[in-house]
Amino acid sequence: MLSTAASLNAPYVCMHSRGTPQTMHQSTAYHNITAEVMEYFVEREQACRQAGIHDLIIDPGFGFSKNAKGNFELLNQLPSFAIFERPILVGISRKSTIYKTLQTSVEHALNGTTVLNTVALMKGASILRVHDVREARECVQLLSALTGS
Repeated sequence: MLSTAASLNAPYVCMHSRGTPQTMHQSTAYHNITAEVMEYFVEREQACRQAGIHDLIIDPGFGFSKNAKGNFELLNQLPSFAIFERPILVGISRKSTIYKTLQTSVEHALNGTTVLNTVALMKGASILRVHDVREARECVQLLSALTGS
């Protein structure tokens, strides 16, 4: 995929995960999740550069080989990823971390999603992957009004 993205001069979203979709939920133990995810991006950034990719977006992979505790820790430590000087994509929309923490259902996770989208933007996310576009847009608009950006 790297060579294809490079040949097309396309932006590349590099997302952290372990295992496969079938096994990733068995790979949620980390010694230091933030450091380990950052180490992954150091290695992948080098591979992308060698392949000729210049427009790289990093995605910590919320929900992919991470449990709720790890997801919250990564979200709290999101400012650490600014060291890469790359756009940070956050995809937490209606994830189980939200609805299980709130003891509700995916259908009732919109408010929690909006709260965590706001937190992600305040901590450095520049791209949100969402299910509820209008609500996410309102979140961005209100935060822009608050910060003057």
